[in-house]
Amino acid sequence: MAGKLYIVPTPIGNLQDMTPRAVEVLSHADLILAEDTRTSSVVMQHFGITTPMRSHHKFNEHDTVNPVVQQLMAGSTIALVSDAGTPGISDPGFLLSRECRRHGIEVETLPGATAFVPALVNSGLPCDRFTFEGFLPQKKGRATRIAALATEPRTMVFYEAPTRLVKTLQQLADAMGSDREASVCREISKIHDTTVHGTLGTLIEHFTAQAPRGEIVIVVAGAPERVERVDKYAQFKHRATTQQEHIINDINNETH
Repeated sequence: MAGKLYIVPTPIGNLQDMTPRAVEVLSHADLILAEDTRTSSVVMQHFGITTPMRSHHKFNEHDTVNPVVQQLMAGSTIALVSDAGTPGISDPGFLLSRECRRHGIEVETLPGATAFVPALVNSGLPCDRFTFEGFLPQKKGRATRIAALATEPRTMVFYEAPTRLVKTLQQLADAMGSDREASVCREISKIHDTTVHGTLGTLIEHFTAQAPRGEIVIVVAGAPERVERVDKYAQFKHRATTQQEHIINDINNETH
């Protein structure tokens, strides 16, 4: 009988954000796959979790997926964690989840920490409909992607490194206008958790003067809907002209 893969979120800041169920799953798994075993060991030690760990990251996942699938097929229970947040969201996890699905292996993702949700809600921008873009391409396709998003009507969410924040804000402003509403959230759930609201233009000024630190989430308002102005007089004139034409046609038809 095949085993089961658990995808387990871990805290993005405060360790108290760890759920009791996540601790239970990690404690009872046969193996934990970690993006960085050194980083994850801090969390495991804090909660007294002694389950063996093995590295599983973007540089080796293409090589490790098949052996992991075979281990799951043999009946093992395996938990996947990233350095912080939910695996698969801008972190390794997709390839393994896809292969498990292809082999009929059960996958369960626990609810828990992820950076973009609190950043989106904190932004004060519409969050009933949004698009999560993650990290923009660093080189090839970056300008094209930003240009395509200029007319996106939904709120947009991006991840970015602090060293590239100002450059990214400037590129977004060039494509969308410096007056587009936005917010930048940094160090979510940590001591220096901060959200700065404004426009792309004011955010550029702010972070040019104050170099950002920590992990960054950018939230940008969607493109405003185009509202066509309705000229009521023109509509009335058009209807009157149309009615007049109908009357003339009727008279002509009766005459002939």
